[in-house]
Amino acid sequence: MLGVNSLVWPQTYEGMAMRLPCKHLSALALGTCCMAIALHTTSTRAADEPLRIDSGPISGTRVGSESKVRVYKGIPFAAPVGKLRWQAPQAVAPWQSVRACNQFSPVCPQSPYPAGSIYTQAPQPQTEDCLYLNVWTSADNAGEKLPVMVWIHGGALTRGSGSIPFYDGEALARKGVVLVTINYRLGPFGYFAHPALSRESKHGSSGNYGVLDQIAALQWVQRNIAAFGGDPGRVTIFGESAGSWSVCSLVATPLSKGLFHRAIGQSGGCFSAMHYLKEDRNGFSSAEKIGEGLATMLGCDKATDPLEALRGKTVEEVLAAAAKDPAQARTRANVDGWVFPEEIFEIYAAGKQAPVPVIVGSNADEGTSLVGAAVPVNMDGFLTAIRRKYGDLTDRFLKAYPVTSESDLRGAFLHSFRDEWFTWEMRTWARMTHKAQVKAYVYYFSHVPPRPDREKYGAYHAAEIVYAFNNLSKTPWSIQPTDQDLSEVMSDCWVRFATTGDPNGGKLPAWPAYNQEQEPYLEFGDSIVQHNGLLRAQCDFFDAYASAKRAENAH
Repeated sequence: MLGVNSLVWPQTYEGMAMRLPCKHLSALALGTCCMAIALHTTSTRAADEPLRIDSGPISGTRVGSESKVRVYKGIPFAAPVGKLRWQAPQAVAPWQSVRACNQFSPVCPQSPYPAGSIYTQAPQPQTEDCLYLNVWTSADNAGEKLPVMVWIHGGALTRGSGSIPFYDGEALARKGVVLVTINYRLGPFGYFAHPALSRESKHGSSGNYGVLDQIAALQWVQRNIAAFGGDPGRVTIFGESAGSWSVCSLVATPLSKGLFHRAIGQSGGCFSAMHYLKEDRNGFSSAEKIGEGLATMLGCDKATDPLEALRGKTVEEVLAAAAKDPAQARTRANVDGWVFPEEIFEIYAAGKQAPVPVIVGSNADEGTSLVGAAVPVNMDGFLTAIRRKYGDLTDRFLKAYPVTSESDLRGAFLHSFRDEWFTWEMRTWARMTHKAQVKAYVYYFSHVPPRPDREKYGAYHAAEIVYAFNNLSKTPWSIQPTDQDLSEVMSDCWVRFATTGDPNGGKLPAWPAYNQEQEPYLEFGDSIVQHNGLLRAQCDFFDAYASAKRAENAH
């Protein structure tokens, strides 16, 4: 059992799955016992029959002979193939015969993780025809209206897919949600901008194709999720790392209005300075200028029709060119006047984001798996680097991250990296949401998973995913009771939030909504404890640094 601070709440959580409301047949269907039995038989038989979605009939597979959960893998939601490279996602061609959705689709084109990365996955088939999604459901019929959760995978917007085993949706579906995972275009295929592409677009836009794919998937959910027993009026988007960037971005863009109703961001905000489509701003080249650089690297800049030449390049050629000089293949959304009419920070600051409640949080050791050999070992080099970066704020930095000897360098570097890119981003998201008079719930994941190399990585970036999905069985780790109990609590909080918009209830731990005075948060560690003021001095420092950078960029 998890150790629980009795001063925070009176009852411990007993590791039991949250009791969701029972599923009831309509009162009109309860005339007689025979009628109820007949309806039960009909709903059970219907569960194994093909479903009809707007593009045609599909069939799925039952997850195990005794399970109520069914999974539908590789459902196409949009078509970006052939000449549609670097265009907005298009409608899927309909079909008439039953389409067997029993295998995951190929993943979107991407380069592998560097050797030695803990995020490496087994190679998967890749193709530009990759806009597919997967659905897990335990609903007996289309009328159940279960809450829906749509997962957006991470991977720096350059890697990943919705079919990674840690994202398997069976366990969450057992807890009463319809779980959807999606693919979206990545790297130079998802975020490449170019003047010719902007001229081709009726919106004068280019480069935000990955975001448009995510919006297309959410539109598909609105049109079709009822067929799986899901409620299109209770959709939660959630994601980690670049998936959390994406959630943050989707809450901001006006194009996603009405497509979801709650949001969960795990270790990734979107409040740093952005590229602009046509202007050099914020110390960045324009997205179009960066795209022209990539076109030059591919030898397409002098072609009579640069777009035809670019679209004629193979996937391997485009990925290889982008890998040669990542600065010439910048992979982030841009301010294009359409998908993002202004910078995301400004959208939130003005309260123009979607008014949806959020859960946001980060991990205690975000940097251990991300920075590699970048950790400094020399005091002089470290101090020179921070003076160059922070200027007049250097003394304040050293107060937040004291360094008195070279033995302090690793901790100061990793902690400041964590707080700049994760803790501060998530606090900013919570503050912006609270300012808009919408509830935000903040967490901090400090539990160290039982990896063999746990001492090296701690509560590393993405460590919380298998706990939130209740998928510890998908890992090779030696799972302890504390791990399983924590996974039950965390996944139940996620499901409860998707169900009601509030992670509190039943025997779940008390989780106060964020306010700027106390700044309450829930720590998911070896114990689950409520605290106030997560790394407040450190986040205040990065508030000051971000304000200084915005002032500098404004001039």
